[in-house]
Amino acid sequence: MQINSSIYTAKVMHHRLAPKKHSFWYSVYMFYIDLDELDLLDKKLRWFSRNKFNLFSFRDSEHLQLPKENPDQTKNARQHVESYLKENGIDGSRLKIKLLTNLNVLGYNFNPVSFYYCFDEQGNPVCCVAEISNTYREMKLFFFGKDELHGDTFTKITTKYFYVSPFIDHDDAFDFKLRVPADKLDIKIDDIDKQGNRFFISTLTGEKKSLTNTALLRYFFSIPFIPLQIMGMIHWQAFKLWIKKIPFHPKAENPELQRNVYKPYKPQIK
Repeated sequence: MQINSSIYTAKVMHHRLAPKKHSFWYSVYMFYIDLDELDLLDKKLRWFSRNKFNLFSFRDSEHLQLPKENPDQTKNARQHVESYLKENGIDGSRLKIKLLTNLNVLGYNFNPVSFYYCFDEQGNPVCCVAEISNTYREMKLFFFGKDELHGDTFTKITTKYFYVSPFIDHDDAFDFKLRVPADKLDIKIDDIDKQGNRFFISTLTGEKKSLTNTALLRYFFSIPFIPLQIMGMIHWQAFKLWIKKIPFHPKAENPELQRNVYKPYKPQIK
């Protein structure tokens, strides 16, 4: 059986325009997983497992779950996506759902952002969900329907109401431009301040590659422990912004601006 899932070799670029300029880029690879193929990938790929330890693994519990005190751990990732789509007026039961994401590497994972692209039976894009996480493992979802689809790209400008970075206000806005992945990957998420000024630009660009056992080994050794490197890069760049004296916003500041957050962080009380 042919595998529809794939992998992208890509580059992430961040460019801050204000209050001081700061730019960097780094190489990554991301997986584009057909959620209906997870068990097939588990069987066909020596270095991939579902909900088990391996060189690369996918854990259903790490992705979209509805914001309840006790989320249903028996549901898999696709079922949770379908429940979320239903809340947004979409019947996802017959849709093809493909997830652009990082996988666990030797059991560790961190996903700054993942994207669910949903297609009808003819392969036409229907909707998209952006799943953004911060370093506290909190998660915020952004839905894109037919009204936000222009050609092959989902677009939206929306207030984020989410703590993503201590150097960006909770109530600044995201400007999403999410092209449906094909041979090329082209995603852009900018930040716009409350005065309407674009002050932060981020891009994710890449090329599609086949998902094989050889590819898994090659990418593992090309960028070992990539989720850990991403987490380290976030903290290193935050330190450099702190050195530049960019205004700092503690997480506890304006908690009322954290809205509709999944998996909210609960500090331990000693």
